[in-house]
Amino acid sequence: MTDYPITDYDDAYANGAHIPGAADFPPRWTAMAESFRDELKNAGRARLDLAYGPASRNRFDLFLPEGTPKGLAVFVHGGYWKAFDKSVWSHLASGPLAHGYAVAMPSYTLCPDNSISGIAREIAAAIGAAAQEVTGPIRLTGHSAGGQLVTRMISGTPLLPAEVLSRIVGVTSISGVHDLRPLMRTEMNDILNTDAAEAQTESPVLLAPLAPIPVMAWVGADERPEFVRQNRALYEMWRGFETPMQICEEAGKHHFDVIDGLSDPEHPLCRAFLGLEG
Repeated sequence: MTDYPITDYDDAYANGAHIPGAADFPPRWTAMAESFRDELKNAGRARLDLAYGPASRNRFDLFLPEGTPKGLAVFVHGGYWKAFDKSVWSHLASGPLAHGYAVAMPSYTLCPDNSISGIAREIAAAIGAAAQEVTGPIRLTGHSAGGQLVTRMISGTPLLPAEVLSRIVGVTSISGVHDLRPLMRTEMNDILNTDAAEAQTESPVLLAPLAPIPVMAWVGADERPEFVRQNRALYEMWRGFETPMQICEEAGKHHFDVIDGLSDPEHPLCRAFLGLEG
């Protein structure tokens, strides 16, 4: 458990060191994602490496359901804004696809070649590009750093065009880091280069929602205490606005397996993301 006040911020935000078999997760994700992409490519339902900007990582994959999409679901990956890309997470699209949603998964330019605020602008561009490919309602979800990025899309200084923002009907943050200020005290900030000004403009807990879009704040109950606290912080801060807020601390889940529910069309996480009851 993390003791408060925090004396070791690096440990407070370290996940792998506290998860048994942590090193096995990334290769497992990568293999599952590759198999999923191959299956969708063979079925003619995968459009890969679509450009949304000029940088080499300004690309997104778009997975299509059978028949006309009901809308667009967007998943933004985590990795503390400094690791991973879209290719690791493709299999998580299977849940929304089963319910008839097209799923877009963008990569983005990582820190230190980018800033967190710059990444947010790239994600906004990616969502805008995907929105041109698929009509209907838009739902956003993201894990860890991705949770910060999707909640940033609907708060603070507007990043999305008004016509895209108006199509967003739900946002699900999974284990999101919604307050950047503690990260300024970690060694990883040598890569993130976040300062007080950026923490103010990019921390959703310090920002006002732009519209009363329903938000689910989801976290694993067995995650590091700081992730549970960050999740609660978003819920507590934003429920003071008109934003309909829900919170879930999923029993038995840690930071690396809490996202698994997206791949299961009947899992409560997937259903919550898609606004389905039960």
